[in-house]
Amino acid sequence: MVDAQAASITDEDAKLVTLARSSRARTGAAEGAAVRDETGRTYSGTTVNLQALQLSALQSAVAAAVASGAKGIEGAAIVTGANTVPTPDLAVVSELAVADAHLHRCSTAGDVIESVAL
Repeated sequence: MVDAQAASITDEDAKLVTLARSSRARTGAAEGAAVRDETGRTYSGTTVNLQALQLSALQSAVAAAVASGAKGIEGAAIVTGANTVPTPDLAVVSELAVADAHLHRCSTAGDVIESVAL
């Protein structure tokens, strides 16, 4: 479900957007993502495109969270040039989403384009 109030996100979610943008910029990856777990810890990830391993930025961020012991995702942001969030990415974030969790799809400039309730 797309939230009509996409431009008005919480300060904590704005931090996710900043983290996703900086991760993307630092590595020069196609996408950057960040998630916040149920305890407030944040994790970032970027597109991984190795011959033996391909992960989207969201998959990478969620994998980092799970590897660190996260049991739930409170919020997520992806910085991308894509027009949609692929179904597998929505599925991986939704699997761990807690009540009222949102995913924010942002432009490469950091503008929130849409917010999806998970």
